Amino acid sequence: MPKIKSGKSPSRIALACLIPAIILAVTCVAQVDEPASKLKGQDKDKKQDMSPVRVVMKTTLGDIVIELDREKAPVTCANFLNYIDKKFYDGIIFHRVIPHFVIQGGGFTSDMQKKPTEAPIKNEWQNGLKNVRGTLSMARLGGKPNSATSQFFINVKDNPSLDKPGDGAAYAVFARVVDGMDVVDKITKVETASRQGHRDVPVKPVVIEKVVRLADTSPSNKGDKDKPDADK
Repeated sequence: MPKIKSGKSPSRIALACLIPAIILAVTCVAQVDEPASKLKGQDKDKKQDMSPVRVVMKTTLGDIVIELDREKAPVTCANFLNYIDKKFYDGIIFHRVIPHFVIQGGGFTSDMQKKPTEAPIKNEWQNGLKNVRGTLSMARLGGKPNSATSQFFINVKDNPSLDKPGDGAAYAVFARVVDGMDVVDKITKVETASRQGHRDVPVKPVVIEKVVRLADTSPSNKGDKDKPDADK
């Protein structure tokens, strides 16, 4: 996951250009790489519905509708939906906001307390999807390709540097915003500051009030500055 950690350069844009690998780091507690046998999604899964599914992310600044690509990122999408169904994201904030790069969330409460997560998943970065504006990818620990858990980021612009396997893997895209990019852009304009050891944190919390599934799009389901890494 791209390390979305704050840098110390005077300009965020300059930082994003110079050290894109630092930012998307998933805000997680330091951990060692999990053995392949313990990674979620390593087993051969039973038959699953691979049709696209949409969810709505309700935030304090508006709604964002997201479509998950279960065909190209089955493990990542299943993981994301699992957190949604367990209401894990309800009350979580966008804890890292970097204009002209990404907005990252999925790990901290408004008082900057990190929520405990489930086991990390395998990295599906070779699925053909790219980190372009409006896409969602998983944040992870730098140098640890298979360390993504709950944190994700939304690309505010095309970020080709995140498609390059600089530390053994790139960042896995699994979904895209289909409505609400105006809300994403609004989030990028909020004032940020350093807080409890984390940089680029919105001064006024941008809260994900809840994330819920919308009806699946398939006929069979009708009616039913840097790199974004996980923070430590």
